[in-house]
Amino acid sequence: MDGLTSSIIMIVVMIAIFYFMLIRPENKRKKEATEMRNSLTVGDEITTIGGIVGTVCAVKANSVVLETGADRVRIELMKWAISSKGVQVAEDEKASESQKSADAKKKK
Repeated sequence: MDGLTSSIIMIVVMIAIFYFMLIRPENKRKKEATEMRNSLTVGDEITTIGGIVGTVCAVKANSVVLETGADRVRIELMKWAISSKGVQVAEDEKASESQKSADAKKKK
């Protein structure tokens, strides 16, 4: 009986660890993404999951009209395709920008 009880306790502990380490943070990220997509307003700059960067021109119930580039091309996208507000910068670009700012400080 003692072996069975300890096995059950171990299983419950493993399930709790999975919940707090995997499931709960994922649900929190999904909730934050949904709130961000629902709070979009005209004029916000966004990045899509496909890497398209543009400015929001119109917000509809399930979609957003996005204006890209200087030629003012307008694209209608579903809200779920929006990755983030603002422009995402690749890791390589972040590193080069920080290097440039460090070089500029050295010159002063």
